[in-house]
Amino acid sequence: MFRNYRSVFLEAMVSLIFLFLTVLALSAAAQSSGDSGAKPSSEGLYSGDFWKRSTLTGDWGGFRNELADKGVTVDLNLTQVYQGVVGGGKEDAWKYGGRGDLTFNVDTQKLGLWPGGFLTVEVEGNFGESVNNLTGAVLPVNTNQMFPLLSGNNLNVPNVSFMQFFCPYAGVIAGKLATINSSSGDMNEFAHGKGDSQFMNSSLNFNPAMLMTVPYSTLGAGLLVLPTKDPKEATVNVMVVQTNGEPNTAGFSDLHWNELSFVGEGRIKTDFFGLTGHQLVGGVYSDKTFNSLNQNRLIIESAGIEKKHGSWSVYYNFDQYLYETKKGSGRGIGIFGRFGAADGNPNPVRFFYSLGVGGKGLIPGRDLDQFGIGGYYADITNPKFTGPIATVTFLRNAYGIEAYYNVAITPWMQLTPDIQIIRPGEKHFIDTSGGVPVRKGIDTTTVLGVRLKLIF
Repeated sequence: MFRNYRSVFLEAMVSLIFLFLTVLALSAAAQSSGDSGAKPSSEGLYSGDFWKRSTLTGDWGGFRNELADKGVTVDLNLTQVYQGVVGGGKEDAWKYGGRGDLTFNVDTQKLGLWPGGFLTVEVEGNFGESVNNLTGAVLPVNTNQMFPLLSGNNLNVPNVSFMQFFCPYAGVIAGKLATINSSSGDMNEFAHGKGDSQFMNSSLNFNPAMLMTVPYSTLGAGLLVLPTKDPKEATVNVMVVQTNGEPNTAGFSDLHWNELSFVGEGRIKTDFFGLTGHQLVGGVYSDKTFNSLNQNRLIIESAGIEKKHGSWSVYYNFDQYLYETKKGSGRGIGIFGRFGAADGNPNPVRFFYSLGVGGKGLIPGRDLDQFGIGGYYADITNPKFTGPIATVTFLRNAYGIEAYYNVAITPWMQLTPDIQIIRPGEKHFIDTSGGVPVRKGIDTTTVLGVRLKLIF
């Protein structure tokens, strides 16, 4: 275990050093490609009054804005969560943890190299603990602590990817891809991301029907099509990714032709009732051979594990403003929803539904505040272990609701109180707190939490 931890640590450190040297090199290139006598602009992406600018550390004396003008951006944020199980679940307890994310982007055209190229490198780490394993929920209540790995206290590089557009309508992307971020993978206006700005529960941030076959961080390549040139209007992508991808490995040693996932997704902007909305549909198929959810003791005792070849899922989501302060402003109130379906074995999810209300910047003078109320239902296949006397089942269907309000104290400091009431997917657990193992059922669980996000 120590050897594995050390190798991951060394890999992360080497990646950070590489990233730092690359930033220095590109910064020098940006300086030399511009007017050597030009002065940093006083206003820009990162400039402004301390309490009103977009980031805590500002424009670094104009240098950060100058880099951005040349196509180089370096963005860092830290999200901390204090969350507690206050009713039901496996244990009443409060846990503190957090996640840091450093993202480095390069636009080759702005840098003076060639048009249409975009490089992204992301370094991500989490620390502390979460209540995810105390609720009995199959779908984590703290999405933020899931990345880059569920285990916590790790530092990895989940994204090293390059995108190249050959014309305004089409491009390709390849590399180590982070399939869940702020602008890709089951995107939704009111319910999306890594749990750092909208909902905390993973079921309200992305569709769990696709999680088994589309890893968070994996090797992949794909084609991107922009039917109208504008990515805000419509996007279509077709990708092939490694089914076994992990944030803490390069992935090449695990890359096999029979362990790939094929993904297709399209998203279009709508104008129903003269208000902004989006419709998204996608599908996934993996040709990997998985362990079956149902196992027979006699087969296991004869050194065999029942297998299932291939897994599929389809998913859909929508968001629709019902009121906008100004069309296209990103401020107003609307509804959102998701639907997913999968094979049920080996994928434990058969059907998934979510529905909710979200809002942004409704209160005058508080343009950056957000809020949401949402509910979900997951129809989960109950794995079965068949023994000589009886068949044992472990899981049940799960559902829950969540409400949050994200208070933008400043543009770079966001505080979010949150409440969740869930019916966990686990039926029971073994309680050893009294010294003697006792099997206990898991009741409806109430989770309270508060989140603080800082953008540097």
